Amino acid sequence: MQAEFEIRLKPEDLYRFNMYQMYTGIHGWISIVLGIAVLILAVRTYGAVEMTYTLLYAVFGILFLFYAPVTLKLRSRQSIAASEELSKPLHYVVDEEGFKVSQGEASAVLAWNQIYKMVGTRRNILVYSSRKNAYVIPREQIGENYQTLAKLANEKLEKFRVKMK
Repeated sequence: MQAEFEIRLKPEDLYRFNMYQMYTGIHGWISIVLGIAVLILAVRTYGAVEMTYTLLYAVFGILFLFYAPVTLKLRSRQSIAASEELSKPLHYVVDEEGFKVSQGEASAVLAWNQIYKMVGTRRNILVYSSRKNAYVIPREQIGENYQTLAKLANEKLEKFRVKMK
C-alpha cells in the first residue's frame, strides 16, 4: 500500500497549524480564560470605578483574546514569503517503511518508528517528528490519499499516537 502526492503550503495551512499548536496547549487556554475574565471584569466594574480602568480592562481582555491569532496570521504569511523551502512544492511518498519527502534535489525519510504522532484535523494532517515540529499536509491537496494515509498510520503507529479517522 502506498500514497504519493505533492503539496504546496499556503499561509492559511501554516496558520491553521500554528493555531492548532497554540490552542491545544495550556498557553492558549490560559489566554482565552484570562481574556474572558478581564472582559467580565470590565463589564462588572462599569460605573463602580473610573472609566479609564474599565477601558483598560476591556483593552486587555481584547488583547488576550485577539493578539495571538493576529500575530500568528501575520507570521504565517511572512514565513511562507521569506522561505524558499516553504513556498516550493513538496513531494511525498508514504508506504510501509514511512514518509519519504523530497523537494528538488533534497530528500528526507521519516520512518514510522520516528513519528511522534499523527493528527488529522478538518483541514490538515500533521505528522509530528517531535512535540513541536510537524510536517503540515493540507487535506484538500491529497484528496483520496487520505484514506490510505489513515490506514497506514493506524497499522504502523501505536493507537495513542494516531488521531485520524
